Amino acid sequence: MDVQNGQEIIDKLRSAGCVFAEEEAQLLISEARTMEHLKTMTELRVTGRPIEYVVGATTFCNLRIELEMGVFIPRRRTEFLVQQARALACPGDIVVDLCCGSGAVGAALAAELNRISLYAVDIDPIAVRCAARNVTDKGGQVFQGDLYTPLPQSLKGRVNIIVANTPYVPTEAIEMLPQEARLYEPKVALDGGQDGLDLQRKAAQEAPRWLAPGGHLLIETSERQAPKTFEIFMSAGLTTRIVRNEEMDATVVIGVRPPLEY
Repeated sequence: MDVQNGQEIIDKLRSAGCVFAEEEAQLLISEARTMEHLKTMTELRVTGRPIEYVVGATTFCNLRIELEMGVFIPRRRTEFLVQQARALACPGDIVVDLCCGSGAVGAALAAELNRISLYAVDIDPIAVRCAARNVTDKGGQVFQGDLYTPLPQSLKGRVNIIVANTPYVPTEAIEMLPQEARLYEPKVALDGGQDGLDLQRKAAQEAPRWLAPGGHLLIETSERQAPKTFEIFMSAGLTTRIVRNEEMDATVVIGVRPPLEY
């Protein structure tokens, strides 16, 4: 594509309100198979469709994560969740990615750690289909169902790491989300119930049954909700701490199942 056509795309994107018009134009051009494909993608973006859905992928922890319409788009702040889990995991660990969405968190951990056994779970069939494309080539398995329900019972008491980016937006706050999230992303991946913590409660309450002694549960939450998440973890019998990255605006609550006493 020549510079003039590239500038035309930038101008179209900028006129549509795209803040990062230059970067998005470069991405569209690099992903386009033909000029017609480029035109179609540009028009979709101009109508407001998230750029990740337009190109069918995003970058997360330096990995290309395949996406499709109706799947939650991984946020950069969730890379902090991966960083925290990676620091705690060991080769050969059993890792469960709850509410996995596209499978980005599990895929990133599998890519960075040696020989982990990865189990990814989501209740949404579209997410499960998408996650399968991102984790199965890394040795992971994907299950459809509500939190721990579809997991093999043989994993009970043996899981070393549970990571979860559960929905944590309070129901009444959904309407205040940016338009791209509110209009295009699945509500099931955003709505955490009245206080945003419904899925966190369920995940934490069940975690001790699945974790090995000394195993960790890590859940992404908001800075405002972190104290309540902390209490939820403590009520489940987990030794708990909060970690925060200001630059990424990322908060993770980490719980440990206490070792067995003899």
